[in-house]
Amino acid sequence: MIVKGKAYSDDEILSRLNWIVAEWFKRKFKTFTPPQRYSVIPALEGKNVLVTSPTGSGKTLAGFLPVISDLVSLAEKGELEDRVYAVYVSPLRALNNDIRRNLEEPLKEIYELAKEKGVDLQEIRIAVRTGDTTPEEKAKQLRKPPHILITTPETLAIVLSTPKFSQYLTGIKYLIVDEIHALAENKRGTHLTLSMERLENIQRGKMVRIGLSATIHPLDEVARFLVGYENGRERDCIVADVTFEKRMDIKVLSPIEDFFSASSEEISEKLYRTIAEMIRRCRTALIFTNTRSATERVVYHLKKLLPNYPIKAHHSSLSREVRLEVEEDLKKGRLKAVVSSTSLELGIDIGYIDLVILIGSPKSINRALQRIGRAGHRLEDVSVGRIVVVDQDDLVECTVLVREALSRRLDRIHIPKKPLDVLCQHIIGMALERKWKVDEAFRLVKRAYPYKDLTMEEFLDVLNYLSGRFSELEEEKVYGKIWFDGKEFGRRSRLLRPIYYLNVGTIPDEVAISVITKDGRFIGKVEEEFAERLVEGDIFVLAGKTFRYLYSRGMSIVVEEVEGVKPTIPSWFSEQLPLSYDLALRIQEFRGFLEKNIENPEFVIEHLMKIYNLDYKSAKAIYNYFYEQKEFSKIPTNERLLIEIFSEGNYHYHVFHTLVGRRANDAISRVFAYRIGKAKRCNVGISLTDNGFMLKLPFKLSEDEIKSLFRLENFREDLIASLDKTELLRRRFRHVAVRSFMILRRYMGREKSVYRQQISADNLLKLLKKKYPNFPVLRETYREIVEDYMDIENALDYLKRVVDGRVKIEIVELPMVSPFALNIYLVGREDVVLMADRREVLKKLHEMIVKRISSKCQ
Repeated sequence: MIVKGKAYSDDEILSRLNWIVAEWFKRKFKTFTPPQRYSVIPALEGKNVLVTSPTGSGKTLAGFLPVISDLVSLAEKGELEDRVYAVYVSPLRALNNDIRRNLEEPLKEIYELAKEKGVDLQEIRIAVRTGDTTPEEKAKQLRKPPHILITTPETLAIVLSTPKFSQYLTGIKYLIVDEIHALAENKRGTHLTLSMERLENIQRGKMVRIGLSATIHPLDEVARFLVGYENGRERDCIVADVTFEKRMDIKVLSPIEDFFSASSEEISEKLYRTIAEMIRRCRTALIFTNTRSATERVVYHLKKLLPNYPIKAHHSSLSREVRLEVEEDLKKGRLKAVVSSTSLELGIDIGYIDLVILIGSPKSINRALQRIGRAGHRLEDVSVGRIVVVDQDDLVECTVLVREALSRRLDRIHIPKKPLDVLCQHIIGMALERKWKVDEAFRLVKRAYPYKDLTMEEFLDVLNYLSGRFSELEEEKVYGKIWFDGKEFGRRSRLLRPIYYLNVGTIPDEVAISVITKDGRFIGKVEEEFAERLVEGDIFVLAGKTFRYLYSRGMSIVVEEVEGVKPTIPSWFSEQLPLSYDLALRIQEFRGFLEKNIENPEFVIEHLMKIYNLDYKSAKAIYNYFYEQKEFSKIPTNERLLIEIFSEGNYHYHVFHTLVGRRANDAISRVFAYRIGKAKRCNVGISLTDNGFMLKLPFKLSEDEIKSLFRLENFREDLIASLDKTELLRRRFRHVAVRSFMILRRYMGREKSVYRQQISADNLLKLLKKKYPNFPVLRETYREIVEDYMDIENALDYLKRVVDGRVKIEIVELPMVSPFALNIYLVGREDVVLMADRREVLKKLHEMIVKRISSKCQ
């Protein structure tokens, strides 16, 4: 059962801790923090605990106090054995080194205190083991195993299959999973749930699971993800949400009053001046953008405006050395501002930040709270966050987001359901351990939360694939990895171990091209699509500096640094973050409220200022935007699905104002386009945003034709059929085939380039579609695309609302694009690539809209 925890007093906790640890705690801290009050005693009592709390609330110590207390008690009696007592897992390698440092200091102080009290303690050993650990260090750990092992999900899966080291893992008392919110929603987390069950399976005694998380919802589901199932029933877990303990000060700022009339230069100038002014007034600012390209652009502009302030970029394409240097500078307080995409969202210790600035919408309430929670590192500090917007839809979105965030109404997370590619890896890992009976292995897998609904048929499909039952695959160099006789399975050859160690993990090889200088210095990486567009002499920005492209060599491009030269091309196109469905529904409701009160401008503007904490010009901008939409067309709301039709040249544009987030819109628009294409034998152009999608057709659809698109039957089948021959299917199949060990990234000392992986994947995809359409690797590719990459669940939820009449369809024919459809329309204009052109087109279209409204009103 999942039950809510209770807070214990200082005296209750101190009385349960080892006396030396209790004495050390009293000297070092005034009192226990909320996460510690909820978690220490239950963990000491052997109960599983999940704590969600803000950054800087002593969350990590909450997880480690029971461990330290127990280990010091054993060390005092001289009873510490050579084995691992606690495993700490975190998604970030950088976090692991932090944790070790943060553990070594308290232990050093505890040992000094014990010495002062005349107590001789055995040494408590701590070690980090990740992909970066040297062979010498691994050998040392084998001779003298650490009592506390700090590791990552991938390395845990490997050590479980190592015959020698795994024998030290059979008496683990505590398993701590940190930053669980960063794992639950992806396949790395799924991978970890199976490792946790495999670890549980080899325990001699009881293993306590402690989960530590930032803002996340719903807690009960995350608790099940952490603790899993036993005999079909969820294991017990105590949950404690102490995120409310930290005060937040969040506001939306808009540097411009009229989004439509401002030029690109004016918007850019006002945006950076607004940010520069905030940076001047604070001690250290952390600035989040939504893409890596934006990170580089922002650093470039801020350095021009604030030449005397140290400002740096931090994102995943930079080399490890550059990232560590930035983190160290931040900790030491040497930087005035750091600009990051997502790489600083997690709990790396970055010292004191007194302001977080988000440029553009963070697209999810949880992400906003996690990012802004990085400000004011101590629990008593107020987290100050400012969201700066430069777009009309962003302003509406962030206005609603801030209200929801301050009310702590969170988005639900999405946990992938029974991914078969991750299962393939673990079956191979299990086969390396020993021989398994099918029923026994199946029961173990079903204990992990993501696999609770796995069927025996699906499990056997995976075993049949891994044992090489499909002879045609051998022609494509896909060989059996295990033997399987229908009742039992085990490893096939001794070569399987190195294959597993070298290919385990869920993060796909993204094709990243190294950027190096003529003298061979590594600067960072850019994505392949970006490198393909470069021509000699192009200027671009990376690591906050400007470089000229000279030539390419293999998988690298060679550049020289230039100063004072303007970039000729925008860097990087990494994926924009998608809007969460829950937040989208709340924006629909906000639209509904504004529509009901649109005839009362004073009330609306005052309401927006009072309830949504907006300044006058932002409130007025929102009112104007909605008023223009109402005058020109109608306002789409939570009760009205507006479909607008207008013509341009030989084409008819159909705009569906389905505000459900890009992932769900992607699914709906592909199915609609597929159904129209099949019925009318024509090509359909799709453009989509979080707020809706547009279909470009050589004819106009009738009302009946539009309504027939909304049928629910065969929706999943039509969506899968629409993926045929798409780049998306090719790339995702490669990822899944690599994860399933159909394609080996590394084999016999050789590394297979992504280019070669893709060729193998294309051949296999063709074969499977023709011969084995129900093959587990192909099934998983489709599942990943429609459930994880897209959002079929919420797409269907919204369509049901339309079909059962809770949301009414209204079709309006217009002379041109409406204000609410401008962004959707611009995405579909292939000729509008650069931001400046986009602004120019937006301005002209808006002028035409205003002209039509005023002529209508005369």
